[in-house]
Amino acid sequence: MDEASTVRRAALITGCSSGIGLCLAHGLRSAGYRVFASARKVEDVAKLKKLGFDAFLLDLASSDSIQAAISKVFQKTDSLYALINNGAYGQAGALEDISREVLEKQFQTNVFGWHELTNLVLPSMKERNLGRIVYISSVLGFVAMPFRGPYVASKFAIEGLVDTLRLELKQTKIKLSLVQPGPIESKFRENAFLAFKENVDPSNSDYKREYKTMIERLNSDKNAQFTLAPESVLRCVLHALDSKVPKNHYRVTFPTKLFAFLCRILPSSWMDNILSRAEDGDKD
Repeated sequence: MDEASTVRRAALITGCSSGIGLCLAHGLRSAGYRVFASARKVEDVAKLKKLGFDAFLLDLASSDSIQAAISKVFQKTDSLYALINNGAYGQAGALEDISREVLEKQFQTNVFGWHELTNLVLPSMKERNLGRIVYISSVLGFVAMPFRGPYVASKFAIEGLVDTLRLELKQTKIKLSLVQPGPIESKFRENAFLAFKENVDPSNSDYKREYKTMIERLNSDKNAQFTLAPESVLRCVLHALDSKVPKNHYRVTFPTKLFAFLCRILPSSWMDNILSRAEDGDKD
């Protein structure tokens, strides 16, 4: 077995407690990868271990947790082929109701944690001149929607970091891909509502009416239009890992593909009118 075949067996995935991350863990294991699955909560790590995964506690908001998890991974393998940055959450709320502290918290998990984790695995990949890093971004990584500002900002930041890092690694065989879901079956809205309740006081906001509609949407059991199963993301990730020429961007759902097309052909003022009325269009 050549080095590439050996190295590609090991993949670290963040945010495996449910939704896309859990689907990726199962899918990559079925495809022959040795999966290192991580989650932020002790009970979720225990659940992953019961499912037969090498599972680790990894809180992306904590440098100590990230470094401890990576240390454990490299105790089990010195040949990590793939990192899938998936763990994230969405902070809902009007930007003028979002404090600096809340915005920093969003970036700690969604941006800084991913950046630190990536930098910790890169030396091993560069030593072998081989590896794949996949970032589960969002349709909100290239278009904005109201009352999702912190999450939008974090995904725009990730896309800028990834595009830059891809250029810096152009002379290597380490390939980076962005996967941009739209609405995917998951607990994303449930978790977004919890973050909203914790960090935003609707009673003191100028957006009480808008929040009422938003809360109804976040608490609804009905999926947004064009919602797909997480397996649709899995197919893109497997292509990004296995293809000799992975794509820079994988647009998963119809809304993501539609907005990408509209951004190319419409003036920004027209896009503002469309996006201000757009329904929930995100993942996780």
